[in-house]
Amino acid sequence: MKVAIIGATGFVGKNVINEALNRDYTVTAIARHPEKLETEHAQLTKVAGDVFAVDALAQILKGHDVVISTFNPGWTDADLYNNFIKGSEAIQQAAKQAGVERLLVVGGAGSLFINGEQLVDSPQFPADWKTGATAARDYLNNLRQEQELNWTFLSPAIELYPGQRTGQFRIGTEEPVFDEAGKCAITAEDLAVALIDEVENKQFIKQRFTVGY
Repeated sequence: MKVAIIGATGFVGKNVINEALNRDYTVTAIARHPEKLETEHAQLTKVAGDVFAVDALAQILKGHDVVISTFNPGWTDADLYNNFIKGSEAIQQAAKQAGVERLLVVGGAGSLFINGEQLVDSPQFPADWKTGATAARDYLNNLRQEQELNWTFLSPAIELYPGQRTGQFRIGTEEPVFDEAGKCAITAEDLAVALIDEVENKQFIKQRFTVGY
C-alpha cells in the first residue's frame, strides 16, 4: 500500500505516519516544512508541498493508492475559515487530477450531532475553536457532493489528546461516542489506528464516521 499523507508534521499527521509505517506501508509525507518531521524510516519519503498549488500537488500524489489529508492551515491563521475550505478543496481536486480514487480526510468533532443539533452550533461550543470547526463542518457538506472520489471523513472524538495506542475504541457515524462516564475522548494514536483501519476495511466509503472510547 502506497499512501500520501498531507499535513505530515501536524499533531494528527505524525501519528498517522507512524501507524502506516508500522503496517509496512510505503508513505509519502507531505508538508510545507517536511524537515520538521523527525521520523526516519526506509519506507518514508518526505516531500515539500503546497496544498494550494493544485497542479504541483497532483504530480506528487500520482501513483499513490490513497491520499490522507490531515490538513489544517493553523489555528492562528488570520483567514482560517477560507483557507481551510480552499486548501481542502484543492487537495480534493489534486487527488482527482492525480488519478487517486481514495481520499480520507480528518476533520473535526464540531459537525457531530447531539439531539439533532451540530456541536459547533451550540452556545457552549468554545469560541476559540468555532471558526475552524465551522470550516470543517462546511467542507464536509461540500465533500458529501463529491461523486468521483471514494472519500471518507473522520471526525475525532470531542477530546483528542496525546497518549497511548490501545487499538481499542468504539465507532459511530453522525453522533459522538461517549463512554460510561459521559466522556467523548480518544488519543491521537488511536485515531490514527481508526484511520488506517478504514484504509484497509473500506467500511465508510462516501460517509463520515467517528470514534471514541
